[in-house]
Amino acid sequence: MAKHYGAFRAVDDLSFSVARGSFFSILGPSGCGKTTLLRMVAGFLSQDSGDVFIGGKPMNGVPPNKRPVNMVFQHLALFPMMSVGDNVGYGLARRGVAKDEIKRRVGDMLERVSLAGAQNKRVDQLSGGQKQRVAIARSLVLEPTLLLLDEPLGALDLKLREHMKIELKQLQAAFGTTFVYITHDQSEALVLSDHVAVMNHGRFEQVGTPQQLYYEPQTPFVAGFVGANNRVAGRATEVQGNTVTVTSADGLVLPARAIGKVSRGDAVEAFVRPEVARLARSASVLTDAGLPHFSAKVESLLFDGANSAVLLHETQSHAEFRIALPQTGEFADLRVGETVAFGFDPQRAVCFAASTTANEHVFS
Repeated sequence: MAKHYGAFRAVDDLSFSVARGSFFSILGPSGCGKTTLLRMVAGFLSQDSGDVFIGGKPMNGVPPNKRPVNMVFQHLALFPMMSVGDNVGYGLARRGVAKDEIKRRVGDMLERVSLAGAQNKRVDQLSGGQKQRVAIARSLVLEPTLLLLDEPLGALDLKLREHMKIELKQLQAAFGTTFVYITHDQSEALVLSDHVAVMNHGRFEQVGTPQQLYYEPQTPFVAGFVGANNRVAGRATEVQGNTVTVTSADGLVLPARAIGKVSRGDAVEAFVRPEVARLARSASVLTDAGLPHFSAKVESLLFDGANSAVLLHETQSHAEFRIALPQTGEFADLRVGETVAFGFDPQRAVCFAASTTANEHVFS
């Protein structure tokens, strides 16, 4: 399937399938083609080439209102002049369903989304999370084969967004409807989904389970975009089996596991996640554990409860690394300017051949 705007390829010859009853997310940065792809599936845009099948039936030429699909948008598009019950029952009324049947199905649906008895409430009486559930109920009451969700949590505050992630996952499991969800928020995609497609420049870079994307990224873009990572660019100065020695322009030397073909002399990019590194006040602790290690100075402490981390400058190269702090309380008294050691298992860092040489250290 493809969609071009002049020379710009919004969706570039992309093909994928979604298992019935699963939660499938499309994750990518703004402008990568996510919304264009979703609108083609819904029928709001026609593709330049390719076919769309929903439930095994071809959808080419089928208008949006005739497809077994419903869509939930970021701004929900609830009707403020209607009650909650009328909002949920709107699509049924448009289909000519009898009033008694609408009342029964709306009541059942509101109960299933934990809004029992809310039929007569006004939309402006609802919280953000309740409005979200009304929008989903309005779509699900029509019993679509497929529910498309276009960044539906984007307008919510952080705490409510975290709560609604869990609610959405539970709703999808309870209804068994196929959900296709687009987002630029990696946390949403990882928490909610059975499978995730990482999209970049109109193409899928990788499709897999959240665990596969996180632990086994297949491209530098996926490694940098999914989860936090310390990125080191340099040259492969030694290759032994699947272990590559990466040497940066400023002299940092670190080992990492090769993904794909990497040869000695190649320009490469290595990625080390903050949580795979072990912090120690004495290098001997890391030596005894058999870990390659580095000396570093504490540049900054980033306290965020269970997600706390420390920014370090490696002593020789001055490369910046972000390392997750353990929750043992062992480093509760760590101070800026202190010298520490950090190390990691090379098999838990990944390395890719790069198309061009880059001389930089980036925390993604």
